[in-house]
Amino acid sequence: MARRVLLGIFALLLVAAPAAGDVGSHKRQVDAKIDRLHEKIASAHAREGVLSSQISAMTAKIRGLEGQVGSATSRLTTLQRDLDLHQRKLGKLTQLFRVETRRLEFLKAQYRGAVARLNKRLVAIYESDDPDAISVILSASSITDLVDQLEYLRQVRTQDDRITSEVASAKAQVTDARERTRRIRHGVAVETNAIASRTNEARLVRDRLVSSRNELASARSNERTTLASIKENERAYLDEANGLAAVSARLGAQIAAAQRSSAGAGSTGTGTPSAAGLIWPVSGPVTSPFGMRWGRMHEGIDIGVPYGTPIHAAAAGRVIYAGWMDGYGNLVFIDHGGGISTGYAHQSSIAVSNGQTVSQGQVIGYVGCTGHCFGPHLHFEVRVNGTPVDPLGYL
Repeated sequence: MARRVLLGIFALLLVAAPAAGDVGSHKRQVDAKIDRLHEKIASAHAREGVLSSQISAMTAKIRGLEGQVGSATSRLTTLQRDLDLHQRKLGKLTQLFRVETRRLEFLKAQYRGAVARLNKRLVAIYESDDPDAISVILSASSITDLVDQLEYLRQVRTQDDRITSEVASAKAQVTDARERTRRIRHGVAVETNAIASRTNEARLVRDRLVSSRNELASARSNERTTLASIKENERAYLDEANGLAAVSARLGAQIAAAQRSSAGAGSTGTGTPSAAGLIWPVSGPVTSPFGMRWGRMHEGIDIGVPYGTPIHAAAAGRVIYAGWMDGYGNLVFIDHGGGISTGYAHQSSIAVSNGQTVSQGQVIGYVGCTGHCFGPHLHFEVRVNGTPVDPLGYL
């Protein structure tokens, strides 16, 4: 689209032979568009730098978060492994406790049975006649029978005592073992719960870190997409600006031709100024020199002076432009003959008009800050045949 526009402009320039005023108007329009494009380029470049810095910062944060995620994952893995070990240990202790509980219940039943049998025998003995030693002796048929009966009675009593004692001892041992298992199981359960709590906390921390990393990665992806779009726009702006710069140069040449034509028709002043033949339009320091600035050509010098300072013509000549121009604000251009012209931009007010003849040192306007400006100053240009040159070589 930009190329078609440029081709159309070139065609119009080639077909028509415009007057100096028409050419000046065309050039002002093109230069204004170039100014806007350079502003877009500078803005895109600045935005590109900001986005690149943001992307670099995000990348650094993502790398830091990835390190934290790795550490959190490692800690979570260790805690999860410890938790699994404690849970298995707790499960085995629970099974052992259940086995010991069942054994205790069995021994309690055996003990109750032994005690019941012993009680029955004691009741039977109480209810029957007491088989004292005399009765046993008298009822014995022989010495051998006597010994056997006495031994039998002793063995029965001994066996009852032993069974009861063994069952009671086993029950006490199982009770102790079950109590120890209960205490151990309780301690393992407390440790397991603590490890489970730490594991959950570590998982939450890891998940938050992963979420933050993913959000930053998504934001970085969006920033990269925006950066790519800005770079593409910047390339388009540069292409269009380069094309318009060529048109501006062509128009500048036509202005120079119009200046020569005007010079042939009559004198524009008291003489063509030579190098170092121009006076300073205002007295002040140069705050911005001629040359590249902010990614574009600064086609003059900026002289820092207060608002309302009178501006003097650098040499005698004829005013070829007095009015508003985008970027320059209130602008006056004076043709001094011999292809040399001077420009005075950002004026608060203009004191001359188009076609007026001025003398060197005459007040042509007053310093201001109109157009693209960041404070009162005079933007001063010197052009040779329409091409900007460093004014310091002529002042």
